[in-house]
Amino acid sequence: MKPGRTGMSRLFYATGYSIKGLQAAWKNEAAFRQEIITSAILISVTFTLPINKLEQLIMIGSLVLIVIVELINSAIEAVVDRVGSEWHELSGRAKDIGSAAVLIALLFAVFTWFFILVC
Repeated sequence: MKPGRTGMSRLFYATGYSIKGLQAAWKNEAAFRQEIITSAILISVTFTLPINKLEQLIMIGSLVLIVIVELINSAIEAVVDRVGSEWHELSGRAKDIGSAAVLIALLFAVFTWFFILVC
């Protein structure tokens, strides 16, 4: 973004960059596509469940969290890959930690859905 943009101009350009990021993730990240499709299906399912609106919001929120963490993980991976193709311990660590964050988000969603639906 160019320095000096303020107000609606800044918001307009920032939104455009965000849309480009979503498009890049969809095009280049199979895990992102899988999580979006699965989330869309599961969000639809929440409308058929005998749960209150707060429980529905929490269940949907746990799915949105997965997508957010996956986007951050994909960004980390892109930066690490940009730095160089040779293996480096720190590069591997960064990718592993990003992947672990996605796993934690997935486990949180499973726990949330289990807790609301079973407990």
